[in-house]
Amino acid sequence: MTSQVSSPAEQADGAVVGEQRKAAGAKDVRRLDRVIIRFAGDSGDGMQLTGDRFTSETASFGNDLSTLPNFPAEIRAPAGTLPGVSSFQLHFADHDILTPGDAPNVLVAMNPAALKANIGDLPRGAEVIVNTDEFTRRAMQKVGYEVSPLEDGSLDGYHVHPVPLTTLTVEALKEFDLTRKEAERSKNMFALGLLSWMYHRPTEGTEK
Repeated sequence: MTSQVSSPAEQADGAVVGEQRKAAGAKDVRRLDRVIIRFAGDSGDGMQLTGDRFTSETASFGNDLSTLPNFPAEIRAPAGTLPGVSSFQLHFADHDILTPGDAPNVLVAMNPAALKANIGDLPRGAEVIVNTDEFTRRAMQKVGYEVSPLEDGSLDGYHVHPVPLTTLTVEALKEFDLTRKEAERSKNMFALGLLSWMYHRPTEGTEK
């Protein structure tokens, strides 16, 4: 599912190279000249930071880009609710672009609220990465899902990639002296790493 927009050197010889990597690890090469990604989650999930870092990585890669931060509709809205959803959209390409784009090609949804608030903006066939750890019965009912959208067929028109981001983050940080709550706060950086790997973004700046 990974796509890479070409660097200036690749553009020079007319190449528009995209390598898509399935979340499961299989490779599927696809050529693209632009991508629109939207990171979405609770206001405390760090979506603005995630988007900012991905933007910096993309800028250093030499692609043209445009961004659209979107903050919660309410101040201190309850966690896991629709009014509390925050998002960051990035449009990057191997040619000049003027807007952050309308319909994202990729949605990263950190919880059920983020999925429900943004799924209507996606075209059919878009890639959807969901943090399955947050799709608990209580969290889904909070936004009106009586049945899991990951299981009821409502997302059949999209390429859905269920990823236990929270669990993987905690596992990756188990060697450090962190509480589970502290480790879970880094799940946005795990999501950033996943998208950076998928789209071949350099991560040195973020790592430093």
